[in-house]
Amino acid sequence: MKDNCKKLNVKQELIITPSLPFHLDSTFFKPAHFSSTDTKWEDNKRWQSMLWGGIRLGLIFENIESATKPQVLVSIYSENTLSNDYISRLKQELIWRYNLSLELDEFYKDISKESLLKEPIQKFKGLRPMHPGSLYEYLIIAIVLQNATVKRSINMMQVLFENYGTLIEFDNQKFWSFWEPKILAKANEQDLRNLKVGYRAKSLIKVSEPFASGDLDELILRNQTQDEQAKTLLSLYGIGPASVGYIMFDVFHHWDYLKHISPWEQKIYTKIFFDKDYEKSLVSVEKMIKFFNKWGKWKGLAVHYVWEDIWWKRQNQHIPWLEKLIRM
Repeated sequence: MKDNCKKLNVKQELIITPSLPFHLDSTFFKPAHFSSTDTKWEDNKRWQSMLWGGIRLGLIFENIESATKPQVLVSIYSENTLSNDYISRLKQELIWRYNLSLELDEFYKDISKESLLKEPIQKFKGLRPMHPGSLYEYLIIAIVLQNATVKRSINMMQVLFENYGTLIEFDNQKFWSFWEPKILAKANEQDLRNLKVGYRAKSLIKVSEPFASGDLDELILRNQTQDEQAKTLLSLYGIGPASVGYIMFDVFHHWDYLKHISPWEQKIYTKIFFDKDYEKSLVSVEKMIKFFNKWGKWKGLAVHYVWEDIWWKRQNQHIPWLEKLIRM
């Protein structure tokens, strides 16, 4: 296990003015995401590590109020001073990953009469979907989530950080940072299996190879059609329809992409969308998809709002049926 720590002592700042309306906490923190040691959240403040353009960064996002509109202050920590060009490109990448330029007015107008969405929108108006990492990092997370309890997924992610990642320190705090794809692309499968990741060892290596070789470029993939993106993702070893569905929504921002519902989500959806006990009467996936289709091009985003609402409720109250499904 690695124990050396890379200190990031150079601090620079940038300000992002998001589109309105904007809700920082529900955008920058997703309670449904399993906890990991590369990020931390408090009210109106998020810390995270980032490996981008070959440079390791420590980032802090904070909400700052101006006279007319909210702004996001991003504190950037690095080993060396970053060029203005790098910071400008980083700003655009952060806007993309956190959907800070997303126009929500049409969505709110189109679904304004939906009773299921009134409470979530009232509480979280300005919420955007997001994923803080790269496509490669998302795929790694998707693999460790496969056929595992939340607790086991957390443990697998941590052991990968400790053996292949880099520990960084900024703002007097330590966080783990992801590895370059080439690290796992050349890893020994048995070494990975020894870390108790099971059959996922081969998937972790295979999914790293096209990124390491340059055969798969996230920026190029962003500009391809939805069908082309899905086809590329499904061609990756160990990646199935469930993972593709999350990626198409979170990474490539297709708000209408909803073709697969996992058994775990099916149980939660049965409760929050149909108010039924999943143990007694599980609503079929076909019925769910038909129900969600009424929201048209916004169906994925509408589901996201209701989904986030129940997980934020869990932050403040005990929800027995949900705790039973999480099995921490």
